[in-house]
Amino acid sequence: MIDFKERNTTVNTACYVSLLHKLREAIKEKRQGMLSHGVRLLHDNALVHTAAVAKAAVKECGFEEIEHPPYSPDLAPYDYYLFPGCSSSLGTSTGESFS
Repeated sequence: MIDFKERNTTVNTACYVSLLHKLREAIKEKRQGMLSHGVRLLHDNALVHTAAVAKAAVKECGFEEIEHPPYSPDLAPYDYYLFPGCSSSLGTSTGESFS
């Protein structure tokens, strides 16, 4: 499902709840049987995801909410302390930044 918002509109809780209901109907229409297998949503801590109204809508639609772990080593920045040789070759040992 693709949903485009008009320019200069904000995605607030009411908009997100409406989008969840549209998603459920789109899944029901286009992917028959998928709702019975379960739908999982990966949420972060954005205000529209953590609002009580949005959490209630997720349950009402029968979706399961998956939250990001507080820390994931797979997504952690490169650790220069373990590999100091790499730091100097990248030019970051003197505080230089690279892009």
